Amino acid sequence: MSSIREVPDSLKGTEPPYDLLVVGGGINGCGIARDAAGRGARVLLVEQDDLASHTSSASTKLIHGGLRYLEYYEFRLVREALIERERLLKIAPHIIWPMRFVLPHSKMLRPAWLLRTGLFLYDHLCTNMTLPKTRAIDFKKDATGKPLQNQYVRGFEYSDGWVQDSRLVVLNAMDAAQRGAEIYTHTRLTGAKRGPDMWEATIENLSDNSTRVVKARAIVNAAGPWVASLLHDTLHIPSRNNVRLVKGSHIVVPKLFEGSQAYILQNPDKRIVFAIPYEGKFTLIGTTDVPWDQDAGHVEIAPDEIDYLCESVNRYFDKAVRPSDVVWTYAGVRPLYDDNSGNASAVTRDYVLDVDASAAPILSVFGGKITTFRKLAEHAIEKLAPHLSVLKKPEWTADVALPGGDFERSAFQRQVSKLQDFAPHLSSHTAWRLMRNYGTRALQIATRESGDMGENFGADLSRREVDYLLDHEWARTAHDILWRRSKLGLFVSQDDAERLQNYIDHRHTDAHHAVMQDVA
Repeated sequence: MSSIREVPDSLKGTEPPYDLLVVGGGINGCGIARDAAGRGARVLLVEQDDLASHTSSASTKLIHGGLRYLEYYEFRLVREALIERERLLKIAPHIIWPMRFVLPHSKMLRPAWLLRTGLFLYDHLCTNMTLPKTRAIDFKKDATGKPLQNQYVRGFEYSDGWVQDSRLVVLNAMDAAQRGAEIYTHTRLTGAKRGPDMWEATIENLSDNSTRVVKARAIVNAAGPWVASLLHDTLHIPSRNNVRLVKGSHIVVPKLFEGSQAYILQNPDKRIVFAIPYEGKFTLIGTTDVPWDQDAGHVEIAPDEIDYLCESVNRYFDKAVRPSDVVWTYAGVRPLYDDNSGNASAVTRDYVLDVDASAAPILSVFGGKITTFRKLAEHAIEKLAPHLSVLKKPEWTADVALPGGDFERSAFQRQVSKLQDFAPHLSSHTAWRLMRNYGTRALQIATRESGDMGENFGADLSRREVDYLLDHEWARTAHDILWRRSKLGLFVSQDDAERLQNYIDHRHTDAHHAVMQDVA
């Protein structure tokens, strides 16, 4: 899907120009590519690694307004995020679903009246909210209090949403591709010449070092942590804006509590930490906020962050968590817009779109959060439309389902039953997982006969599913499949993972030989 040929000098410039060259295959880049392609623009997106391989797969996986942002008076951001929460629940009901969050009240921290006021605003900033509103809880009577220490006697419960973050990115890329966009992964923008109304850019396939020169009427710089360095170092364009890199780390431990609810925990440093049900058998705990000035492409959790997260949950739960209980960790760098705030937790989660149209235009994305990606994309198109007439078309993404999401949220279980009726050999868990990952497209993966699903690579991952991910979702490695397209890496053995990689390698080799024979 992402091969790049070496273009002879005699042919350079003969291809029709793209309207947009989007740099960055995270949620913002893929969201912008989808919106633009749907308006008829000719779009090329390049990503130096796998889709969602950095920030967009390292989130706390929430579609939320950001309750704590109310303390920083970010009312516009919270309202926009809450409105977007409703829209995303409708267009991607397979990978986004409602979740209730329990907020224990601690007498040592924020007073109850302040929490109640914040939650009231949270419930009413979005006028068309469909999720259940806040309720007060007596932990001595309510089941949600069972895992908590006795000192917590009351609290609140409110609604937000859960998202499979990396799948959200891939589905946007898929929809963009179906509308004509070209998506190249493992491909880097290495340089560009800027004319008065056109860019001439060189892109490199990092797999074989082949290059291609393309023309584009505009560039979208959605490079995330690299947004500033792409501007300054690669394109040599000055900008008044910059990013503040903040590392956020998470730990996964064996399940701490029963039930589908999550917990939002206040800490003495005024930060909050979430404890969230994860993949059926685990609890996800995060996140930290640590200033980061090292390589954004290689980020790992530090021992003191593990200690911090363990201490956070141990203030609240009866069942203690130790660093030795951690079964998996992940960390990412959030490229926040630098508003010169004093500490990392106070840096705005809002976004700034910087357009330089002194010659061929370039739009750079600073900041943002996964919940508001769709609105960010609309704003980006709005800013580019005066310079690209093809974009002067009505907004459309708010009501159009992402691939596989063409059903009502309330009909999810009926979709699972429909899948099982079609493929009765699927276990209830497998049918549920396929529907949660692929929605109605699970019917393209499942077969009526179990033998047609092919080899099992562990944790119910079939050859049929693997082939689908390789053919339609830009997956290239076992890691792509086990940790970004799914979280089956938590369940498969190392031997199974190696067997999966061997299959992928052989498949790539066979495909290469087939291409060579066609050429011959």
